[in-house]
Amino acid sequence: MSTRPAVRRLGRISEISQVAARHGFGYFFDTHGPGSFRSRRQREIAPEPEAGSSRGLRLRQMLDELGPTFVKFGQLLSTRPDVVPPDIVFELKALQDDVRPFPFEDAEVVIREELGLTIEQLFLEFEETPVAAASIGQVHRAVLPNGRRVAVKVQRPDAPRQIEADLELMYQVARLVRERVKALEFIDAVSLVDEFARTIRQELDYRMEARNAEQFHRNFVGHPHVQVPRVFWSYSRSRVLTLEYLEGVHLRDLDLSTYTIDERQRLSYLIAEAWMHMIFRHGFFHADPHPSNIMVLEQSEKIGLIDFGMVGKLTDEDMSKLTGLFIDAVSERIEALPRRLAALGVRYPKDREEEFVNELRDVYYRYYGARLSEIDPIQLIREAFALIYRMHLQLPTRFVLLDRAIATLGSAGMELYPDFNVFDVAKPYARELMIERFTPQRVVRRSAEEARNLASMLKELPYQIHDTMEQVRDGQIEVGFRHEGLEDLFMHLDKVTNRMVVALIAGTGVIGSALLGAFVESGPHILGVHVFSIVGFGLSMMLGLWLAWGVIRSGRI
Repeated sequence: MSTRPAVRRLGRISEISQVAARHGFGYFFDTHGPGSFRSRRQREIAPEPEAGSSRGLRLRQMLDELGPTFVKFGQLLSTRPDVVPPDIVFELKALQDDVRPFPFEDAEVVIREELGLTIEQLFLEFEETPVAAASIGQVHRAVLPNGRRVAVKVQRPDAPRQIEADLELMYQVARLVRERVKALEFIDAVSLVDEFARTIRQELDYRMEARNAEQFHRNFVGHPHVQVPRVFWSYSRSRVLTLEYLEGVHLRDLDLSTYTIDERQRLSYLIAEAWMHMIFRHGFFHADPHPSNIMVLEQSEKIGLIDFGMVGKLTDEDMSKLTGLFIDAVSERIEALPRRLAALGVRYPKDREEEFVNELRDVYYRYYGARLSEIDPIQLIREAFALIYRMHLQLPTRFVLLDRAIATLGSAGMELYPDFNVFDVAKPYARELMIERFTPQRVVRRSAEEARNLASMLKELPYQIHDTMEQVRDGQIEVGFRHEGLEDLFMHLDKVTNRMVVALIAGTGVIGSALLGAFVESGPHILGVHVFSIVGFGLSMMLGLWLAWGVIRSGRI
């Protein structure tokens, strides 16, 4: 019995290697992994040239074929331009979390286990055929006893087991990559899988998505153009989520031929303004504005948001630092941008800082002075992603999610309206943010916060010094010094010291000879000057001339 999981893992590895071979990635297993799992015919398949975005397309198709967990992993990779080339990032954005639904009987069992009652006891109506299915769960339409129409999201019964099994395989591959693939040394593959594991395990708990949905609902309550469904907590648990049902059409299914160009423009800007409202007003934004997660309600004048599993959060301090970054960019202080980015948590190789500044300057002056209507936001984001990958920058997750949201938003907007520019929508919000950051009330409040922080630091300082001194006394802190390149300094100090000694002797000789000539009357004299005085003057003059010649020859007058 204990050998069954191992056999299952071997079978899954064999399946992965076969799928990889079909899509031109079998060479990885030949070079780095268990090539014995593939047939002779599959080993003969050579990888296609890595030209353009063909590798991204093949990778996307491979992940799609491998199943839901790998699709989710591909979606995570699409948010990591610091470790994935730009062409692959944009190709992976097309991954759809859309799989076959599981049987209604399984959904019925999950609902009964989670809510403690049967479907007949809980709902007036419950549609057996789901309206949508994804890797972790599927959605059914239903009607509550009070007549409210709802969408019930039910988790797959085997989702946790399948996800844990695939995660174990991903960890094995990640360790293999870390140990054997030199070209990917700059990527911490294990940490990447850690991040994915943490994210997908959170998605397994629908209560987290429910809290996100409730927060968005509060933020947009009463908004004339945005609707967020209510959460029905008494019908929601960790594997069941019940939300208000929104009547409308998914943006991906919209028949654009029935809309005028003005209506399409209006709709694209309504969607963009909703996200700018989230980012700049709330600091809490939906991180996946995919056309499948946006619904069009009431003939283009209202949109609905769904699927709140992936969200981004920006603190007030983040917004202040972003404002400082924007001000430096507008003021052409390119040299200050790396420091601003570092304050935001962006990490880059310090030995490449000059190269980083030059790259930023190149991108900056390529667009400086251009009107927003002349800038292609998608191309700009592509260039930003290329720079991130080329410089191996490490971005905080919240800013990666922000970049991804804006890029996805720009793409969706341009599909609706070809002349759409997301920066046109963001500009007034950014200007308002800058003005708001420098109002007298805000400056006073920020100054008060800084004063409290400084006071707290001053209060703790004596205790910190005391603790540090105790550690020094107990030998817990050791300070070591290592000097490099000090030999030249010591030689220079020797020369300076020798010259000072010679100058001192020459000066003393002159003074002594003068005193000897003035006060000593006995002994031999020449032309009325004491002989020893003449000798002293002569020696002192020789030393002085020798010192002067040395200084002149060194060129350091």
